[in-house]
Amino acid sequence: MKKVVTFGEIMGRLASPANLRLRQSRQFEVTYAGAEASVAASVCNFGGQARYVTALPRHSLAEATMDAVRAVGIDISCIIRTDGGRLGLYFLETGANQRPSNVIYDREDSSIAITPPGEYDWKTIFDDAQWLHLSGITPALSKNAAEATLVAAKKAKDAGASVSIDLNFRGKLWKWDKSKSARELAQETMRKILPFIDVVIGNEEDCHDVLGIRAGDTDVHSGSLDISRYPDVARQVIKQFPNVGKVAITLRESLSASHNNWGAMLFDAKSDQPFFAPLDKEGNYQPYQIKNIVDRVGGGDSFAGGLIFALTTPELSSPGIAVKYAVAASCLKHSIKGDFNFSTRKEVEALMGGSGSGRVVR
Repeated sequence: MKKVVTFGEIMGRLASPANLRLRQSRQFEVTYAGAEASVAASVCNFGGQARYVTALPRHSLAEATMDAVRAVGIDISCIIRTDGGRLGLYFLETGANQRPSNVIYDREDSSIAITPPGEYDWKTIFDDAQWLHLSGITPALSKNAAEATLVAAKKAKDAGASVSIDLNFRGKLWKWDKSKSARELAQETMRKILPFIDVVIGNEEDCHDVLGIRAGDTDVHSGSLDISRYPDVARQVIKQFPNVGKVAITLRESLSASHNNWGAMLFDAKSDQPFFAPLDKEGNYQPYQIKNIVDRVGGGDSFAGGLIFALTTPELSSPGIAVKYAVAASCLKHSIKGDFNFSTRKEVEALMGGSGSGRVVR
């Protein structure tokens, strides 16, 4: 079985306990995660093989992050260590009801941000790879990280691997060129990477911020989405980048911080067809209602991980089944503390089959 490779930053996550505000907290729950590491974790937890590539400093906290990744079966043999740089951090305040969650980043001058692309052993990284997954978060960190992301995409294509990217616009991070706004810098940088991408993943806000594409007058904050507009968004992406074969758009309706409706669309360029999930018994789109969210951070990454696993698993790889699997996987992630999705393939397929009651399994 060839590996799924992911490339990006892993950080220390310092979360205030329960639903405390950050200013109330005198201690933090510490875990280690990043978008691309979370995708690799999903692939491994579903039974696939994944390799995670990053740069980390030489100290014990970095060792702890590697332990967390290694623990779920991810290959860390291509992680490089730096004498300079630091471990990035982010602080999480989990919202509830009408109060949103909040993230504070502390990532400047991290090891991956200061490491140029020539430091990575790309030949070894992609020697046994079938897929590379990237995100729009890593190129937001620094010029070095942006260049490394672009080189990774090119080297993966040269090696015959498919490449996916989650657009993941983070306005708080795009600061490394002060002459441009966050959106301007993101659009300029990402448009250099997208010609090497096979599968684009994002939500409506990402498509607007990174590519300037909107789904009509749909308002993601209203708690109701007009899904009929999303195939046109995907077609616009493919028109701009004809190399893209599939566009996945997650459909989150935020009724509150604790209650979201969740689904997705996968648009297949070859057939020019959209595939939505989940569906009701009549075949109409009907999102999962997630009314008591435990942790929504990593929800999009768990969707990407589920989608990649499905697309690389023959019996799950048709577009309609793949998006169904990815949505079910990410729905379950909302019940799990931390960034990683510890759901199994069996649990995901049970939810796909309609087992969503939460009854005790004896």
